[in-house]
Amino acid sequence: MRDLCHASALSEAIARLPLFPIKPLRAMTQTADMTITGRCYRIVDLPASAGSDLDRLPHILRIMLENALRTAGDDAPRAKAAILNWLDNGRSQEEIPFLPGRVMMHDTTCGPALVDIAGMRASLAEAGYDPRRLNPVLPVDVSTDHSLGVDVFGSPDALRRNMEREYGRNAERYRFMKWATRTLDQFRVHPPGTGIMHTLNLERLATVVTIVEQDGVSWVVPDTLIGTDSHTPMINGIGVLGWGVGGLEAESVFFGMPAMIRVPDIVGVRLTGRLRQGVLATDLALTVTERLRRIDLADRFVEFFGEGVSTLSAGDRAVIANMTPEFGANSGFFPIDDQTLRYLRETGRSAEHVRLVEEYARRQGLWFDPEAAPRFTDTIEIALGEVEVSLAGPRRPQDRIPAGRTVEALAPMLASRPASEATEQPGNGSVAIAAITSCTNTSDPRLLVAAGLLARKARAFGLAPPAWVKTSLAPGSPTAERYLRRAGLLEDLEAVGFGIVGYGCTTCIGNSGPLPAMIEQAMAERGILPVAVLSGNRNFPGRVHPQLEAGFLASPPLVVAFALAGDVNRDILADPIGITPSGRAIRLADLWPTGDEVDAALALAMNADDYGPSYDEAEASQTWRMLDAPATPLFPWDPSSTYIRRPPFASFGKGTLLGTYAAHPLLVLGDDITTDHISPAGQIPQTGEAAEYLVERGENRRDLNVFASRRGNWEAMIRGLFTNKNVRNLLDAQIAPGFTIHAGSGEHLPLFRAAERYASEGASVVVVAGERYGMGSSRDWAAKGVALLGARAVLASSFERIHRSNLIGMGVLPLRLPGDRHPTQLHLRPGDSIVIDADPAGISPRCPVPVTIRRASGEDETFVAVAAIETRLEIEILRSGGIIPLILHRVTNAEATSRETRDPEFTEAGERIRRAVSPTTGR
Repeated sequence: MRDLCHASALSEAIARLPLFPIKPLRAMTQTADMTITGRCYRIVDLPASAGSDLDRLPHILRIMLENALRTAGDDAPRAKAAILNWLDNGRSQEEIPFLPGRVMMHDTTCGPALVDIAGMRASLAEAGYDPRRLNPVLPVDVSTDHSLGVDVFGSPDALRRNMEREYGRNAERYRFMKWATRTLDQFRVHPPGTGIMHTLNLERLATVVTIVEQDGVSWVVPDTLIGTDSHTPMINGIGVLGWGVGGLEAESVFFGMPAMIRVPDIVGVRLTGRLRQGVLATDLALTVTERLRRIDLADRFVEFFGEGVSTLSAGDRAVIANMTPEFGANSGFFPIDDQTLRYLRETGRSAEHVRLVEEYARRQGLWFDPEAAPRFTDTIEIALGEVEVSLAGPRRPQDRIPAGRTVEALAPMLASRPASEATEQPGNGSVAIAAITSCTNTSDPRLLVAAGLLARKARAFGLAPPAWVKTSLAPGSPTAERYLRRAGLLEDLEAVGFGIVGYGCTTCIGNSGPLPAMIEQAMAERGILPVAVLSGNRNFPGRVHPQLEAGFLASPPLVVAFALAGDVNRDILADPIGITPSGRAIRLADLWPTGDEVDAALALAMNADDYGPSYDEAEASQTWRMLDAPATPLFPWDPSSTYIRRPPFASFGKGTLLGTYAAHPLLVLGDDITTDHISPAGQIPQTGEAAEYLVERGENRRDLNVFASRRGNWEAMIRGLFTNKNVRNLLDAQIAPGFTIHAGSGEHLPLFRAAERYASEGASVVVVAGERYGMGSSRDWAAKGVALLGARAVLASSFERIHRSNLIGMGVLPLRLPGDRHPTQLHLRPGDSIVIDADPAGISPRCPVPVTIRRASGEDETFVAVAAIETRLEIEILRSGGIIPLILHRVTNAEATSRETRDPEFTEAGERIRRAVSPTTGR
């Protein structure tokens, strides 16, 4: 078992950084002792604290109650009352603190956060303060999974060559991450090859229950975390409470500021019955996503209960929980039970630790009872026996369809295209990419084994994908290679094109590499509409590959089946998939493995002793060890770097963006604008403002890397904002993606140029959008970019939770439009202005904010929007101008109480920084 708390380092860090001190346990908190395997531990006594109310609380609130009683100090009684009073009607407007035990990040959210920290440290030094005051007080684990691309596939050396390309492209970023490990406390990076963040968390980092050493006492507490990826709730599948946040919120937490949340609504999902033969966890996850997207889950948590839960393995549950951001909630929680313990044993956790988890969960009322029905805000029911083999697509993950109905689903996208038949050449509906990818499904061995068994049968029939299909297998962890090889299935997968290309997100995050030449030629010459089929979690247009508008999410065995078929122009459940050399038509029923076959292969494949050694081997990467990196408290900025640039917002700031003002609408957008649309992550196109910027600075136009790798360079990122070809600026039908019309001159300008023009004129700007603005990935760059464009507010019909929080973190006010003021109904045009009355002194959670549309014609239209603010802390952040200025001011205020004068050593260092890198231009 890994002790995640490192108490001595934690105490030292707290002593050095008192700006957000962790509060001591309140004396009146009820505690108890319990003995496990001969050792005595202290616990917060939940049954004694909550009494008969404990069994009525959802498990999520039980964990939040324990956390508040243990970490909230003098605020603990109020937090306890708020949680127990929630039982009255399943809703609350009260706020409670939540201080997780650890933080997780991945390389492309870690990079921007580290740039922020390096910039904040530089700002502190410039002001004469000791930059080492800014240090994490919680353990931070970073995976390196989001940069790996599928440049090579279908080759025995694909894994090696892709890893070489990854290091070649990203060595500067990785050295930057190593700098952080050398100068920041409790900051650990897991190098390339150690797998996807959420699989790493499931298989290696999560403890479910952990031990904290404090003042010589061993405490047993629930394992809790936040992560800078929206799919962090995957860990909910084994009973660990964690959710996704933006990088800005994570920065505040690992500097010791608790997350302040309203006691959340908890939606209970009752599962009944059991899945039918042949139906997999992916099918259930897509069904849950479809059902839950029909209701508003913004800022709400989901917990599963009922007898059907007990029929699902921990792997099944993790697949469902992974889709939490797709169904729009904060969590998809499954409480601790025997399946949790079984998973811990299967992944190599010790018998002593498994016993600790069980005895603590039972003692604390955290053990799952399939007959129990706690109090929930709302309840829905899903019958597992009604779930069918499914896909989702072709444009959104919530658009579930029966697996055989791809023809009907794709038809609307083909209506305006010339007919094309896929025979010896690719045509409409041809599969350009077939990828077994993503933590969503590759973390569950059962799904990978099912794919391997289908590949084995296909191989025996002599089937293979057509030449235009790009196939790849990117498991969530290096352990997968061991169990697939032991079961003899890796060779079968390789035989039909699904050899391992790497251990990372790859295609799921948009790092799918180049399309096959046959597809590119057919698109250029005949205008075909090809598709992607992947075992990922998102299929927004352009997400998987910038040139692909259609994609279907599927289970790993279905991905193999569609690769063999070569297109989606058939009923995959009934029509032939391929023809054997002897002329026999092969259908899916001939290939689909039975449950008994999967069980037998799993029994052969799985070995608990695989997990530790496979990760240890990956962690011992010689290439990673040989990367050189500085170890100085201040990062040495390189003015010539195209990856790491000091950002202008990592400073003390200029004060609040709140107030009463008139603003030009910079962008007016429709529904479903995702963070991919706002700030892309995939390959940087060879043309466009970002490309020109990079080429001017010596980069190779044919290999500009992906936008996700450039998030440490604000000047590159700002040039990529809203450039997705599906973005439409409703100010005028003729505006190209990434452009706007400057109100004063009428010129069509790139957004960042228009923003510069408005700023020079002293004019304010805002963004207007429709429903579900900011859905998708948690990337804080979607908010940072909007802030860099000068937006003081975003007015939207509705916001996705994490993006709303990220906007506030940048000091940008999110405002919800009334139902009768959708952007398409506002008819905004260049020259119109929007007057917002957001007095800093009067702003409060969910308060009304008067808004006036002032037409260029002279007419006014007034309505009332609602401030999308949930907590008092968010108000403080907005009044401070963002989370970074708030953190910096608290650091300096704390240090000012401990000394009379500033440190001349760091004043001098600050002057050197100022001369080398201007904080306003990045140069």
